[in-house]
Amino acid sequence: MIKRTISHLSLVTVVTLGLAACATSKSVDRKISESQTRSDQKIETVAGQVEELQTKTQLMDRRIEELGRSAAEALQRAEEAGVLAKGKVSFQQTFSEDRVKFRTDSYDLSKEAKTALDDLATRVKAVEGSAFLEIQGHTDDTGGTRYNDMLGESRADSVRRYLSRQHSIPLGRMSTISYGDTLPLVANKTRSGRMQNRRVVVVVLE
Repeated sequence: MIKRTISHLSLVTVVTLGLAACATSKSVDRKISESQTRSDQKIETVAGQVEELQTKTQLMDRRIEELGRSAAEALQRAEEAGVLAKGKVSFQQTFSEDRVKFRTDSYDLSKEAKTALDDLATRVKAVEGSAFLEIQGHTDDTGGTRYNDMLGESRADSVRRYLSRQHSIPLGRMSTISYGDTLPLVANKTRSGRMQNRRVVVVVLE
């Protein structure tokens, strides 16, 4: 009788443990599934953020490439002219339409433009040794190619004359070039875009 009772208890114990193990296994499976779902969601979120960052980086790289191209070309022209001692770009300053403003079909400097150029002159004079400046004129694509080339050159000339007359920077240490509408920062499809593209870039070389 005692043996039978013990056997019965043992069976109950085994069944109980089996059920508990089964319940525990289901709980573990559920937690693993929930954890996997959360991990998948995090991976999707991170992937989206990476894709967005890559897009922004590509846009920035294109802009840096465009700006770098004009600076590199300025350096090459200066070296070919034999006007550099060290042969390097000290800094590059872009004056977009929000600071160096021109009226339509005009190359006269506004009051805001003169203030911005005063600040530039201070930076130029702080460069160790004699700096060489290439002043680049850019336009939007509103006019024809020939007109935009002439307008870009006229605006660059206005900057050169102002820096010479008001800040005594020698004319021989400055040159001008017009890129016209060939090197836009952004698309010319909107008024804001065209405004950004109407700009003057000053590359300061040592």
